[in-house]
Amino acid sequence: MGELFRNKYRISSARASWWDYRQNGWYFVTICTQDRELFLGEIVEDEMQLSDIGQIAFRCWSEIPDYFSFVKLDVFVIMPNHVHGIIIIDKEAPPSFDSENKLQPQSGNLASVIRGYKAGVSKKQPKSILISNGKPDSMTISSETMKATPGSPII
Repeated sequence: MGELFRNKYRISSARASWWDYRQNGWYFVTICTQDRELFLGEIVEDEMQLSDIGQIAFRCWSEIPDYFSFVKLDVFVIMPNHVHGIIIIDKEAPPSFDSENKLQPQSGNLASVIRGYKAGVSKKQPKSILISNGKPDSMTISSETMKATPGSPII
């Protein structure tokens, strides 16, 4: 397929090719709305007011650990056109580093969690509004640098 379009429409990944996103770690995630539309709410007098879709996004984020037993959530915030949050992957027996980060079916990793979240939000409202939009949507943060109360939304 790469030959068909000669990689003309290929967007390079912002993720680190040397990192296995199944590994335990703290991941800062940003997910944007389609075309950065203000679907999730608005800021009124310096306070975020969630729209109906924003409330769905809030509930779905809070429910991530119900669907992914290896995930814990730390702080998150829903803004008018994007969501920021820290996802903690905490597996009892994490995979070894001997496997490369290859293009293959994804499960039990950060991408599967984000995909599940987007699907959950999309399923509960008329159209798909959440995209990664080509910007980096994850990075690793060491647990030593985090001082926030786990699971606390920032709204």
